[in-house]
Amino acid sequence: MKRWGLWTTGIALGLVLGVLVELGTQDAEPAPMAVSGAATTSLPPLATTSPGPTPTVAAATEAPAWMHKLAPGEKPPQFVLFSFDGAASKAHWDRVLPIARKRGAHVTGLLSGVYLLADADADLYTGPGHPQGKSSIGFGGTRADVAARIRYLNDAIAAGHEIGTHYNGHFCENDEPSVGRWDTAQWDSELDQFFGLVDRARQQGLQLDPKAVRGGRTPCLEGDWAKAIPAMRDHGLTYDTSQVSLGVQWPQVKDGVWEFPMPEVRVPALGKQVVMMDYNLWYALDGADEKATGRTAEYTTVVLDTYRSVHQAALNGNRAPLVIGNHFNDWAGGAFSNAVDTFLDEVCAAKDTVCATYTEVIQWMQLQDPEVLDQFRHMPAAMN
Repeated sequence: MKRWGLWTTGIALGLVLGVLVELGTQDAEPAPMAVSGAATTSLPPLATTSPGPTPTVAAATEAPAWMHKLAPGEKPPQFVLFSFDGAASKAHWDRVLPIARKRGAHVTGLLSGVYLLADADADLYTGPGHPQGKSSIGFGGTRADVAARIRYLNDAIAAGHEIGTHYNGHFCENDEPSVGRWDTAQWDSELDQFFGLVDRARQQGLQLDPKAVRGGRTPCLEGDWAKAIPAMRDHGLTYDTSQVSLGVQWPQVKDGVWEFPMPEVRVPALGKQVVMMDYNLWYALDGADEKATGRTAEYTTVVLDTYRSVHQAALNGNRAPLVIGNHFNDWAGGAFSNAVDTFLDEVCAAKDTVCATYTEVIQWMQLQDPEVLDQFRHMPAAMN
C-alpha cells in the first residue's frame, strides 16, 4: 500500500483550488496545494547522491550562543525551521512577528515575486511558456497594496527573518507548462524575473539585498531537479527546501545545493503518513473541504499533536533540522495557522531547541567538522 502522503497527492492533483487568503490590504494570497506526485519521491540514499561542491554563506556577524563548533560528544541544537510560502499576508506576519520576537526566534518567508508587482503592471511578468501578464496566483493588488507590502516585509527583514523565493507565477501540474516540466532555461527565466522584481521593489524602498535570497521552495514542490537545480546554483542559491524525505533527515548537498527536505511523518490521530505541510494535513483530514466547518479546534489539536511528536522524535533521535512548511492561510477556520502560532510560541522556548532560518543553520553547519556532519547524516531518520 502506498503511503498516505503519496496517495493523497495523486488525488489532490485533480482538485482545482479557489482558496484565497486575506493579505491585510485589498488583494489576496492564494495558497495552492503543496505537493505534486513527482515531488513526493523520498531523497535517494547518500551513496547514490551526487553532492557536487558544498555551497557556503558568509559567517554570522552577530553569533548567538548556540552558533559554535560542537565540542566532542556535544549534541547539536534541535533546529526548527518555520517557513511560509507566498509570504505576503500582513495579517499573518502580524501574528508571527510578535511571537518570534518574544521567543528570540527567526522564521523564513518564501516570497512569490508576483506579489511585488501591482495588477496594473502585470505585463512586466511573463511566466516561461505562458502568456505575458498571466500568473496562477494573481499579482500584488493596487500600487498602494504593493507599497504597504514593502513596508511590512521591511519590518520582517529588520527583525532578522529571512526572505527566500517561492518563484513567481506558481504554475503547477495541469497549468501547463508546469514547473515540473520546465527545462533549465525556463528556470533561469523564472529566477531572472524574480530577482528583477526584487530589484524593481528595491527602487520602491524594499530593504532586501538580492544576495540575501539564498534559497527557496518550488511551487507545489514540483520540479525536474536535474533541470531546476543548475538554475538555482547559477543564480547564487545555496539551498532548496522542496524535496521530501521519509522522516526527519539532515540536509545534504545535491548537485552543489543544500537540500533541506520536508518530512513525511505519521499523523497520530489518523495513523497515516503525510507530508508535513499544512495543505497536505488539511487534505488528509477532510479532503481539503472548503465547506467543512465546526472542526477548527479539533484540527488544530491534531496538527499540534503531530508537530509535538515529530519534534520529540527528532530531539531524542538524530537532531536533524525540522522543517515546518506552511502557507499564510485561514483554511478550516484558521486551524493550521492557529497550530503554527501555538507551536512557534511553545517549541521556540523548549530546551535544546533553536528556531532559526535556513541561512543560520548553514552558518552553524559550516562551523562543524565535516566528519561530524557526515555522522549525523548517516543516522537513522527521526520517525514519530
